[in-house]
Amino acid sequence: MDEGGYDEYRIERRFSEWERAGWAESKADNPALDTPNRYGVRRSVLRDAEAERVRGGGWDLPLLQRVVDQFVLHYDASGTSRRCFARLHDDRGLSVHCMLDLDGTIYQTLDLKERAWHTTHANSRSSGIEISNIGAYPDAKAERLREWYTTDRHGQTTMIIPADAKDAFMRTTGFVARPDRSEPVCGLIHGEEFHQFDFTPEQYEALIKLTATLGAVFHGD
Repeated sequence: MDEGGYDEYRIERRFSEWERAGWAESKADNPALDTPNRYGVRRSVLRDAEAERVRGGGWDLPLLQRVVDQFVLHYDASGTSRRCFARLHDDRGLSVHCMLDLDGTIYQTLDLKERAWHTTHANSRSSGIEISNIGAYPDAKAERLREWYTTDRHGQTTMIIPADAKDAFMRTTGFVARPDRSEPVCGLIHGEEFHQFDFTPEQYEALIKLTATLGAVFHGD
């Protein structure tokens, strides 16, 4: 809820005009949205008495430690946290607990007691993290990769913000995003080779701290 943050508790769309931000207008503009909420209760991993208690806000840390045993890491395929939040919250009616931007900024959008909607069957037992990255593609010269990455005069791969993402916001002033490795990362998925550029060093550093913190909170390690 800091200035410039992203709040999944809000019903209105974050990036629409104010007069079209409310639930009725959002539903009219996007029939795929079927509820004003973007999160729920971790009901399926709770006993009946526990579910009745927490529906009024009665979570405590030992209960949360018992039911949450997974981290789910996504690359957001949006490129930046701002675009990720717009697609999840405004367009798809989904949510995630944390977003990790290109410059290493971590945004928390929900309390960890909430059941974020990010990974279907594992939602009730997991914490979800979206890491900004435009994604993996079957062609190393895929148009989307060419739009987001270029090579500077020193031969180093550098990210660029394409024209359709000029509203992207970066908390670190003047930040230039570079993948940790200049060459694409390649691998087979269901027998087909995909290509993706690495996360930034700032993202790796922040992810180490975030996962260590969550591990300490949930498991006391």
